[in-house]
Amino acid sequence: MRQVPLEKGRYIIDPIEAVKLCDENTIGIVGILGSTFTGEYEPIEKLNKEIDKFNKKHNLEIPIHVDAASGGFVAPFLQKRLKWDFRLKWVKSINVSGHKFGLVYPGVGWAIWKDKKDLPEDLVFNVNYLGGKMPTFTLNFSKSASQVIGQYYNFVRLGFEGYKNIHEEFREIANNIAKNLKKYDIFDVISEGNDIAVVSWKVKDKVDFNLFLLSERLNYTGWQVPAYTLPDNLSDVVVMRIVIREGFSYEMADLLLKDLEKAIEYCKKIQNI
Repeated sequence: MRQVPLEKGRYIIDPIEAVKLCDENTIGIVGILGSTFTGEYEPIEKLNKEIDKFNKKHNLEIPIHVDAASGGFVAPFLQKRLKWDFRLKWVKSINVSGHKFGLVYPGVGWAIWKDKKDLPEDLVFNVNYLGGKMPTFTLNFSKSASQVIGQYYNFVRLGFEGYKNIHEEFREIANNIAKNLKKYDIFDVISEGNDIAVVSWKVKDKVDFNLFLLSERLNYTGWQVPAYTLPDNLSDVVVMRIVIREGFSYEMADLLLKDLEKAIEYCKKIQNI
């Protein structure tokens, strides 16, 4: 597996750099709709454009898989004009998690292929079970269907407008938190929650402030706000993030911001800033 290294100021894939790593042995290229680290969408449409040029030049058919675990249940409702899905020529498969922004409890995820021919036959198991043959792509063991039913229930109960309204509220709350974070002259806000409802930030260059200490201090007041380093090549950059999920209200956001302000003042005092 070849990975595109991050760069200062760029925390997601660079399509041009990604395609440079492709050759005749490449079986696919992955774009992420909602980065785990920052919450940003990777530019899938630009990635499709670059891989299209590469495929034509070298007479290849390298496909794109979109890891839409988070953004797959957000973009269709809030960013309908954003092209990241099967409207793009080389996007052949997509995965999405129902237990994230699909609003179902953990345990359900979806994988979709553009066409039957895009799923290789050698990845499909044909199981002879109870008098009939059943093709399956998943692992074979007994498991509950409750999560699937839960997803179906949400589709029927909420519908398109219901999902749209919920995600719009998530985004408004995230935007408000990001707006408040910008008031502090020690932080750079990376994501304001305009893609998925994730607010992420880091400490400004040449500012000696410990985000791990801030995360620990928030934990004392009951908030789980992780601090972590970015992957290789930017492993010296520490980031914090807040994920807005169902049940996180405007009132809770106000409480978090008050506790955050107190925690920042405490950390400044401890670090003599």
